[in-house]
Amino acid sequence: MTARPARFPLALTGLALAVGLTACAGTAAPDTAAGSSSPGTAPSSRASTPAGQRIEVQVSGGQVGGDTGRVPVAAGEHVTLVITNDVADEVHVHGYDLEAELSPGQPTEIAFDATIPGVFEVELHEAGTQLLSLQVG
Repeated sequence: MTARPARFPLALTGLALAVGLTACAGTAAPDTAAGSSSPGTAPSSRASTPAGQRIEVQVSGGQVGGDTGRVPVAAGEHVTLVITNDVADEVHVHGYDLEAELSPGQPTEIAFDATIPGVFEVELHEAGTQLLSLQVG
Protein backbone atom coordinates (compact mmCIF):
# COMPACT_ATOMS: atom_id res chain seq x y z
CA MET A 1 0.00 0.00 0.00
CA THR A 2 1.44 3.39 -0.99
CA ALA A 3 1.09 6.52 1.11
CA ARG A 4 -0.62 9.52 -0.44
CA PRO A 5 0.82 13.02 0.06
CA ALA A 6 -1.08 15.19 2.54
CA ARG A 7 -3.32 17.79 0.92
CA PHE A 8 -5.08 20.78 2.34
CA PRO A 9 -8.76 20.97 1.48
CA LEU A 10 -9.40 23.72 -1.06
CA ALA A 11 -11.63 25.61 1.41
CA LEU A 12 -8.82 25.82 3.98
CA THR A 13 -6.33 27.01 1.38
CA GLY A 14 -8.73 29.78 0.30
CA LEU A 15 -9.37 30.72 3.93
CA ALA A 16 -5.65 31.00 4.64
CA LEU A 17 -5.23 33.21 1.58
CA ALA A 18 -8.15 35.44 2.57
CA VAL A 19 -6.86 35.83 6.14
CA GLY A 20 -3.40 36.72 4.85
CA LEU A 21 -4.79 39.32 2.46
CA THR A 22 -6.83 41.14 5.12
CA ALA A 23 -3.81 41.91 7.31
CA CYS A 24 -2.56 45.49 7.45
CA ALA A 25 0.66 45.46 5.46
CA GLY A 26 1.27 49.21 5.64
CA THR A 27 2.43 49.50 2.05
CA ALA A 28 1.76 52.58 -0.01
CA ALA A 29 -0.86 52.60 -2.74
CA PRO A 30 0.20 52.69 -6.37
CA ASP A 31 0.22 56.21 -7.81
CA THR A 32 -2.78 55.39 -10.01
CA ALA A 33 -4.96 54.26 -7.09
CA ALA A 34 -5.32 57.49 -5.13
CA GLY A 35 -5.83 61.10 -5.98
CA SER A 36 -7.72 64.18 -4.92
CA SER A 37 -10.90 65.51 -6.36
CA SER A 38 -11.92 69.12 -6.41
CA PRO A 39 -13.44 70.63 -3.25
CA GLY A 40 -17.16 71.15 -3.10
CA THR A 41 -18.10 67.79 -4.57
CA ALA A 42 -21.73 67.13 -3.70
CA PRO A 43 -22.13 64.01 -1.54
CA SER A 44 -23.99 61.04 -2.98
CA SER A 45 -24.91 57.86 -1.20
CA ARG A 46 -23.41 54.60 -2.47
CA ALA A 47 -24.07 55.53 -6.06
CA SER A 48 -23.70 52.72 -8.56
CA THR A 49 -22.81 54.25 -11.90
CA PRO A 50 -21.60 52.87 -15.23
CA ALA A 51 -18.11 53.66 -13.93
CA GLY A 52 -18.74 51.56 -10.79
CA GLN A 53 -19.75 52.24 -7.21
CA ARG A 54 -19.01 55.57 -5.48
CA ILE A 55 -18.85 55.48 -1.67
CA GLU A 56 -18.59 58.77 0.22
CA VAL A 57 -17.62 59.31 3.86
CA GLN A 58 -17.20 62.55 5.79
CA VAL A 59 -15.42 62.91 9.15
CA SER A 60 -15.92 66.02 11.27
CA GLY A 61 -15.03 66.43 14.93
CA GLY A 62 -14.31 62.70 15.13
CA GLN A 63 -17.84 61.83 13.96
CA VAL A 64 -18.17 59.67 10.85
CA GLY A 65 -21.04 60.24 8.43
CA GLY A 66 -22.11 59.17 4.98
CA ASP A 67 -21.70 55.61 3.70
CA THR A 68 -20.66 53.81 6.88
CA GLY A 69 -21.17 50.35 8.36
CA ARG A 70 -20.87 47.29 6.12
CA VAL A 71 -21.09 48.38 2.48
CA PRO A 72 -21.80 45.62 -0.07
CA VAL A 73 -19.81 45.70 -3.30
CA ALA A 74 -20.15 43.25 -6.20
CA ALA A 75 -17.00 41.29 -6.98
CA GLY A 76 -15.18 42.84 -9.92
CA GLU A 77 -16.93 46.21 -9.60
CA HIS A 78 -14.91 49.42 -9.89
CA VAL A 79 -15.06 51.27 -6.55
CA THR A 80 -14.33 54.92 -5.84
CA LEU A 81 -14.01 55.85 -2.16
CA VAL A 82 -14.33 59.57 -1.47
CA ILE A 83 -13.13 60.53 2.01
CA THR A 84 -13.34 64.05 3.45
CA ASN A 85 -11.79 64.68 6.87
CA ASP A 86 -11.54 67.90 8.86
CA VAL A 87 -7.96 67.12 9.94
CA ALA A 88 -4.89 65.70 8.19
CA ASP A 89 -4.66 61.91 8.36
CA GLU A 90 -4.10 58.85 6.20
CA VAL A 91 -6.83 56.48 5.01
CA HIS A 92 -6.08 52.79 4.45
CA VAL A 93 -8.10 50.10 2.67
CA HIS A 94 -7.07 46.83 4.33
CA GLY A 95 -6.62 43.77 2.16
CA TYR A 96 -6.10 45.88 -0.94
CA ASP A 97 -3.18 47.73 0.70
CA LEU A 98 -4.29 51.10 -0.64
CA GLU A 99 -3.44 54.30 1.22
CA ALA A 100 -3.97 57.99 0.63
CA GLU A 101 -3.05 61.15 2.51
CA LEU A 102 -5.97 63.31 3.64
CA SER A 103 -5.74 67.10 3.75
CA PRO A 104 -8.23 68.96 5.96
CA GLY A 105 -11.47 69.75 4.11
CA GLN A 106 -10.25 68.31 0.78
CA PRO A 107 -12.08 65.25 -0.63
CA THR A 108 -9.62 62.46 -1.44
CA GLU A 109 -10.46 59.62 -3.81
CA ILE A 110 -9.18 56.05 -3.84
CA ALA A 111 -10.27 54.12 -6.93
CA PHE A 112 -9.76 50.37 -7.47
CA ASP A 113 -11.40 47.23 -8.80
CA ALA A 114 -12.94 45.05 -6.06
CA THR A 115 -11.35 41.78 -7.19
CA ILE A 116 -10.65 40.19 -3.78
CA PRO A 117 -13.75 38.70 -2.09
CA GLY A 118 -14.18 39.22 1.65
CA VAL A 119 -14.78 41.94 4.23
CA PHE A 120 -12.19 44.72 4.42
CA GLU A 121 -11.89 47.64 6.84
CA VAL A 122 -11.35 51.19 5.65
CA GLU A 123 -9.76 53.22 8.45
CA LEU A 124 -8.03 56.44 9.41
CA HIS A 125 -4.52 55.60 10.61
CA GLU A 126 -3.72 58.53 12.92
CA ALA A 127 -7.18 58.69 14.50
CA GLY A 128 -7.54 54.88 14.55
CA THR A 129 -11.12 55.31 13.35
CA GLN A 130 -12.86 52.68 11.26
CA LEU A 131 -14.88 54.41 8.53
CA LEU A 132 -16.61 51.39 6.99
CA SER A 133 -16.21 47.76 5.98
CA LEU A 134 -16.34 46.76 2.33
CA GLN A 135 -18.12 43.44 1.81
CA VAL A 136 -16.91 42.24 -1.58
CA GLY A 137 -18.70 39.26 -3.03
